[in-house]
Amino acid sequence: MTPIELLAPAKDLECGLAAINCGADAVYIGASRFGARENAGNDLADIATLVTHAHTYWAKVYVTLNTLLRDEELPHAVRLITQLYETGIDGLIIQDVGLLECNLPPIPLIASTQMHNHTPARVAFLEQVGFQRVILARELELAQIQAIRQQTKIELEAFVHGSLCVCYSGQCYLSYAIGGRSGNRGACAQPCRKSYSLMDGQGNVLAQDRHLLSLRDLNLSAHLRELVQAGVSSFKIEGRLKDRAYITNIVSHYRAHLDAVLQEDGLRKGSSGRSEIDFTPSPEKTFNRDFSSYFLHGRGETIASPDTPKMVGEPVGTVTGLLPRRFTLDGNVTLHNGDGICYYDAQDQLRGTVVNGVDGNAITPKVLEGIAPGMQIYRNHDHEFLAHLTKYEAARQIGVRMTVRKTRKGIEVIAVDEDATQVSCEFPCEFVLAEKPEVALANIAKQLGKMGGTAFRCDDVTIELSPVPFLPVSTLNALRRDVLERLAAQRAAQRPKRKGRILKNMVQYPEKTLDYHGNVLNRQASVFYRRHGVTRIDPAAETCIDLQGKQVMTTKYCIKDQLGLCPKSGKARVEEPFTLRDEEGHVLTLRFDCARCEMGVFLGEPKAVAQRK
Repeated sequence: MTPIELLAPAKDLECGLAAINCGADAVYIGASRFGARENAGNDLADIATLVTHAHTYWAKVYVTLNTLLRDEELPHAVRLITQLYETGIDGLIIQDVGLLECNLPPIPLIASTQMHNHTPARVAFLEQVGFQRVILARELELAQIQAIRQQTKIELEAFVHGSLCVCYSGQCYLSYAIGGRSGNRGACAQPCRKSYSLMDGQGNVLAQDRHLLSLRDLNLSAHLRELVQAGVSSFKIEGRLKDRAYITNIVSHYRAHLDAVLQEDGLRKGSSGRSEIDFTPSPEKTFNRDFSSYFLHGRGETIASPDTPKMVGEPVGTVTGLLPRRFTLDGNVTLHNGDGICYYDAQDQLRGTVVNGVDGNAITPKVLEGIAPGMQIYRNHDHEFLAHLTKYEAARQIGVRMTVRKTRKGIEVIAVDEDATQVSCEFPCEFVLAEKPEVALANIAKQLGKMGGTAFRCDDVTIELSPVPFLPVSTLNALRRDVLERLAAQRAAQRPKRKGRILKNMVQYPEKTLDYHGNVLNRQASVFYRRHGVTRIDPAAETCIDLQGKQVMTTKYCIKDQLGLCPKSGKARVEEPFTLRDEEGHVLTLRFDCARCEMGVFLGEPKAVAQRK
């Protein structure tokens, strides 16, 4: 039975430890270089510390080294991978296939979603060359995931929560084209979160200064069973730039939802131990742009967030009146001092302030300007909730059952954990009968059950002693310490481990030609593809090719669909081509492939696009 894994992000060691303590079965973290989030790097010592802590619970640590690499960077990347392997990490997430031509240690390889893992053929190819897992494209529908599962045996990892890129991952060149910052090199400037104006072919403005390429966040917590049944075994939370409060909240939320599915369906999770928390997780209270299930069940749901790329938060009431330095809200107000609130002003711009005082329904904000009767007020910072999470330390413990029995030499304690790991410890001693058997039994159970300061939790103590002996507290404490130390050592020895192996073969790649969308930035990547049957290879965009007039985004998201202009809706056609213009004067031309239900975003005016085509 394949264990089901809850996979959490870690910006740094602190976030990684929080994720494990809140119940994550695995975490993914960036190394010091070559990660797709250049501001989320970590040194080897911190990664080693995280590995040690995670392995206590048989949880895993994966490291992201998922950027495209230049020729001169490959030796440095290989050296870093070797060092990471020596820390004991459980897998390496990569994008650049040039690494498969290098001398890597036997580390399990995971194909980054940046490799555009969206068809059965592509996933099957990756399986045949040695990858042990693929991270699926976020855009896949449930039926497409099922098709991949039916045609492959490789582990499937899917995003279930967090920010969404509007473009297919690994196929976005807009940031590099307009500012020289490559997403495939870990430096995306997020131009998809900017505001744009949309014009039709006649120059008519269809939308003015809207965030037309910005999407809501993903939330599939209500669809976990469907994904398990479709063949997904790793459920990934996005957020390697998110803080500890976010990690604590979201991991705890998904742990509870996933545990309910596993228990009902008789499945097992990917690590040991149970986390105890003292708060009710609420995804709405940490950063989000509102939620959607994206394309899991096809089209129809609103997935765009055109009003703002920022967090609006939860509605708390409507302004009913203004007072000197205060305003009043309807309903049962739940605001507190220090909360952050926001609202859309008369110009439909999102503005925010901080709550300085609450007196019933009267709210004193730091700044009252712009607030007017009839406005909806939102809370985008729950001060008390987030302050608690920021300092909160979750407790995660592994269940242990203890048995005490008499031997010919003295007393034996047997410990069995929830993974059926078993050890025993015998203590030679004289068998002195207890004057008060009931008191002696209670003392034995009490002392053996004290596991504070360890990763263990005593679920039961069975005492098989008759007649009942008197055992000093010091003896019982020594027995407990010894047996738990042995249990920890035995768990380390029995922890499931895997090794990776690159398969150097001639399996044919699904495509014979690769343009710049193939992301071939180094000679070794070219060698790899040629061995696998690719006959024409164009250089990657990051080799400074001219992207004017070229396609810089491919999206399943369609502006026409979101604005109600899809020709399939039966509404009157709007003359094309559509163009997007940002505040800096950049022009993007949109092309619609209705047969595939995809939108192409091209750099430049329509004439420049037509000339390049």
